[in-house]
Amino acid sequence: MRPMMQRDAASAMLGMVIELDVPGEAIVSMTVRDDMLNGFAITHGGLVFTLADTAFAIACNEDERVTVAGGADITFLKSTTAGQRLTARAVRRVVSGRNGLYDVTVTDDSGDVVAEVRGRSLTTNRSQTA
Repeated sequence: MRPMMQRDAASAMLGMVIELDVPGEAIVSMTVRDDMLNGFAITHGGLVFTLADTAFAIACNEDERVTVAGGADITFLKSTTAGQRLTARAVRRVVSGRNGLYDVTVTDDSGDVVAEVRGRSLTTNRSQTA
C-alpha cells in the first residue's frame, strides 16, 4: 500500500479496502455499517461521496507529486443500507498540464449504480515523500 493511503486514517476508520491501484484507475470498496446510516436508515450521502473521493484520490496520484481535488460533483442514483458492500471505480478521462478529469462509479453488491461522480484534479508542486 502506498504511503498516501497508509496515512489515510479516515479511509481506514471507514473500513475501506483498496482492490485496484494502477496509474489512472482505482477500485475501493467498503461495507456499510449501522453507524453509516442517516435518519432515514439509508447510507449517508457524505459517506458514499467519501468512498468515491478515496478512489478518485488514488487514481489521480500517479507520481511523486501531490494531486488534490479541485472540485467534484456527485449524482445519487440509488439508496443503500447497512450490510451492503459499495464499490467505487475511478478512471482517468484526461490529464492536461496540472489539471485532470476523472469519473467515479459507485455500485452496490448487486452491481446497481448507486452514484456517479465527476472529479477535477489539480497537481501541485509538493512531493508526496516530503
